[in-house]
Order: sequence, then C-alpha cells, then structure tokens
Amino acid sequence: MQVTIHAAKTNLSKLIDAALSGEEVVIAKGRKPVVKIIPIVQSSFKIGLLKGQVAGDGPDFFEPIDESEVAAWEGIE
Repeated sequence: MQVTIHAAKTNLSKLIDAALSGEEVVIAKGRKPVVKIIPIVQSSFKIGLLKGQVAGDGPDFFEPIDESEVAAWEGIE
C-alpha cells in the first residue's frame, strides 16, 4: 500500500497495524515513495540467559598479566 504524507498523518495507527500484519506500507511525497514503515524485529536474546548453567573458573580479566602473556598477545613470542 502506498499513501501520501497527509494520509499517513491522518491514518498512522491503521498504517502501523497494516505493517505489523505483514503488509508493505510506503509513504510518498506526491507520487515519489520516500519511506517504508516496517516492524522492528524482536530479539529473543535475554541477558543472563545462561546464569547458573555455566560451570568452571574462567580467566580473571581484571588481574594484570605477566610479560610472557603480553608477548603472546602481541605476537612476539
């Protein structure tokens, strides 16, 4: 569906509903299409998703590393 800017201002809620239901909604300035209304893809990622499920001790990134580790990171060793 393509609508003018004026029609989009008047019917914004209906246009959003149309976009959410999968319809392509284009807003035109005169007859020239300028923007498209598309739904935002919701991510299923949640922070802390694996909390309590990962076991073991990892490296302590806040502790200083020794010279041999620095050399290995820099590709000297």
